[in-house]
Amino acid sequence: MFCCVIQCTAVCCGIGTHSTSSLTLWLRTQDRNIRLVSSAEEDSSLYFTYSGGCNELEVRNLHYEVNTAAQIPWYERLSELKMPWEMAADKQTAIRDLSLRVHSGQMLAVIGSSGCGKTSLLDIITCRDEGGTKKSGEILINGKACTRSLVKKSIAHVRQDDRLLPHLTVRETLAFVARLRLPTHFSQAQRDQRVDDVIAELRLRQCANTRVGNSYVRGVSGGERRRVSIANRWTRQSLDRGILILDEPTSGLDSFTAHNLVITLYRLARGNRLVLLSVHQPRSDIFQLFDLVVLLSSGSAVYCGPAKDMVPYFTSLGHPCPRYCNPSDYYVDLISVDRRSPEKEAECLERVRVLSVQFAANVKNTDDFMWKWQDQDAPTPETPPVNKAETSIPLSKQEDRLPGRLHQFTTLARRQVFNDYRDLVTLLVHGLEALLMSLLVGFLYFGLAEQQLSMQDTVSLLYMMGALTPFAVVLDVIAKCHSERAMLYHELEDGLYSVTPYFFAKVLGELPEHCVFTLVYGLPIYWLAGLNAEPDRFLLNLLLVWLIVYCSRCMALFVAAALPTLQTSSFLGNSFFTVFYLTGGFVISLDNMWPVASWFSYISFMRWGFDGMLQVQFRGLTYQVQLGNLTINVDGIKVVEAMHMNQFPLFSCYLVLIAVILVFMFLYYMSLRFIKQKSTQDW
Repeated sequence: MFCCVIQCTAVCCGIGTHSTSSLTLWLRTQDRNIRLVSSAEEDSSLYFTYSGGCNELEVRNLHYEVNTAAQIPWYERLSELKMPWEMAADKQTAIRDLSLRVHSGQMLAVIGSSGCGKTSLLDIITCRDEGGTKKSGEILINGKACTRSLVKKSIAHVRQDDRLLPHLTVRETLAFVARLRLPTHFSQAQRDQRVDDVIAELRLRQCANTRVGNSYVRGVSGGERRRVSIANRWTRQSLDRGILILDEPTSGLDSFTAHNLVITLYRLARGNRLVLLSVHQPRSDIFQLFDLVVLLSSGSAVYCGPAKDMVPYFTSLGHPCPRYCNPSDYYVDLISVDRRSPEKEAECLERVRVLSVQFAANVKNTDDFMWKWQDQDAPTPETPPVNKAETSIPLSKQEDRLPGRLHQFTTLARRQVFNDYRDLVTLLVHGLEALLMSLLVGFLYFGLAEQQLSMQDTVSLLYMMGALTPFAVVLDVIAKCHSERAMLYHELEDGLYSVTPYFFAKVLGELPEHCVFTLVYGLPIYWLAGLNAEPDRFLLNLLLVWLIVYCSRCMALFVAAALPTLQTSSFLGNSFFTVFYLTGGFVISLDNMWPVASWFSYISFMRWGFDGMLQVQFRGLTYQVQLGNLTINVDGIKVVEAMHMNQFPLFSCYLVLIAVILVFMFLYYMSLRFIKQKSTQDW
């Protein structure tokens, strides 16, 4: 009956029989596919039904501009030899006067070519937009202005990029998320069942026990990794979020997997959720699953309404979809801007302008900013009532039952250990690096083991022991922190855990690795060089080396968290280490330093470690100094005093090193907590 009405209306509008038959065929196919999907809704393998209240997302007259010149890194501006006020602003419109409204139970797809504003729109809705200005308009969730806190409570956001730990299996990745996010009243069996449901729903059973991998570690395929990323978000957020927003979830997936994924989203929407996603050019059977679509071009909406009405709408404007052609492909091509020449670009922009003006005129007097093909007298489907006096989801009871900080700490520590200690290649490289440096220096002094080392050789050896491996540790720790940076800030932003549990899990989880590498480095060099063989002297010296290396590790953690990129963090870390190295009391005597350098020496962990090792090795030893035919016995502690290194007792060296560690740890914690770096930086 509906198809007959469409056909009669099309004839009255002057549309040809060929176009009408293709339109009727398309509508029949759409109805058949929707019925097939609806029949599959009885499968409850995933927790599809959302028990919270109904939600409404509304965008009113949104106009958003981006200043691309402001996003140019500061050092690139300096390279142009221009002052800040001489830099011309380059403002571009990302979203132009966009309005839409969507309710729970509906799935809305934002469709358009690359650069049309799809991701910008989703970022604005989720309050993750940066570098732009909202010139006008507002975004409302259940009648309330959209804020970061409201977004955090009501929206589950699946980003376009994948951020996963490479050495965990797919099942372990989801299991750790389930332990961190699912309420405490869930038993372990229920958590495991939740993970199994998600794995089954996203067709990940065949790779459930395969490592995720990355560009350096062989693991799951690209499409499987994308599905793992989506499963990660669903396990984390979809249980207690009534609004699900996904940025191009089908990118990187084969057509069959993409279709099944959108079917799952369709079923989630039917479970009282509001689903909003962006897609590039969906195939026809995927397009037919959408309830509503927004067709964007250069930030302007050329169509916003039911997916089943898009073809009739453009047909009424004189742009019928050819027979056997995918409507989404055809109309995305129609509104895309061809920039190969100024003439083609101007022609495309004019066509887009006309279409956007026509659409604005057609929906001018509507309440929901949607174009509908049905006649004015036809009954419209009722939308579920939304209580705008409440936020989208009453989360207070659920949040009270979420795992506490101690549970988060133990889970994060286990995840840290699992991921780090499966990376055998990196562990072996770091271990061999420490062993090689130890053996090279140890064998350099090995030939002198039968006789006592000279004072000069001993002093040089001790300073080298405290300087070689810490420098390598600084670079390794900074590189590792930045490789995990994007995932860390995504998880913190999503509220998966808080900073404090992560801080302690990171610090304590790396302690075993640090202890083993310190032993691998400190043992061979000490005994090969023939230093003081008394057990207490050896243990005191090894503890000093341990503290020096750990100081450098904590310093690297701080600079990695404080600065946005690997390059800037490496620069600052190397600068700090160089300053501490030069003011350690070996390169230049402490008494000969000018005042500023002398001040730095008091906070240099190299200075206090060197001072302690000198006292441990030289105290109680006697050296024979040959002056011509005269032999003089020199007390070892006098050598330390001559270097102005015996100004404080031995225990103070240990206390200062511990204090330096605590200060850098505190700075690291404060950087994690208060310096909100982007997961990816432009400079």
